[in-house]
Amino acid sequence: MPPTIAQSAAQGHGPLYKEVKRLLTQSLIEREWAPGVALPSETRLAKRYGVSIGTLRKAIDELVAERIVQRHQGRGTFVATHNANRLLFHFFHIVGRDGHQAFPTTQTLHFRCAKATEDEAQRLGLAAHAKVLRIRNLLSLEGQPVIVDDIVLPQARFSDLTAQRFKQRDNTIYHLYQTAYGINVVRSSERLSAVLATADIAALLKIQQHAPLLAINRTALTYRDAPVELRRSLVNTTAHEYHSNRGKEQSAG
Repeated sequence: MPPTIAQSAAQGHGPLYKEVKRLLTQSLIEREWAPGVALPSETRLAKRYGVSIGTLRKAIDELVAERIVQRHQGRGTFVATHNANRLLFHFFHIVGRDGHQAFPTTQTLHFRCAKATEDEAQRLGLAAHAKVLRIRNLLSLEGQPVIVDDIVLPQARFSDLTAQRFKQRDNTIYHLYQTAYGINVVRSSERLSAVLATADIAALLKIQQHAPLLAINRTALTYRDAPVELRRSLVNTTAHEYHSNRGKEQSAG
């Protein structure tokens, strides 16, 4: 018989609420509760795991802080879904110099299959030379091209994704991952650097070659920090800047 939650915690697996969080996360991975669906009541979940309401609530509090689930006053706690709002306030950090935030319009320039480089395979946890999908998007803000996005996806996780399906999505890219492939991007890790525009990037962004750009190298992560997407964004910061207010996002719950 497997150990109870209390026994597992007592055996050095961490605080009791952490074990409850782990089990809740496993249920989300297995899609017991789909995106947008309400979790069972706290009373039912506490009974299911054999813990107090306080312990259960502490586990859910962490999932809320990580934006994996969302509380709606008077309605309950729901599995978070990806939409335009979540993109703007959690994953998209480019704003106008005056702080104005606009939703980008996206044009897909190419979509192809290739072999992963050594670095890509390592960062995505793939075998050497595994197949990946390479996608280039041009993002415009209020009609002006501002960002070139190069996306790398492990083909094995997106086996039937085609250029047509990608282009014809009716919501954000992360919403497509979530609804069509059961892959929920819960956070990202980003590194910033300064680069100079190459001739092809300069032409796309309508700037001079060698103009300075902001490079954002992002790894998108699903549950338990498993990498699911690499993205390199080259941003013209003439009229825009990078702004992330993660503390405010987390406190907003």
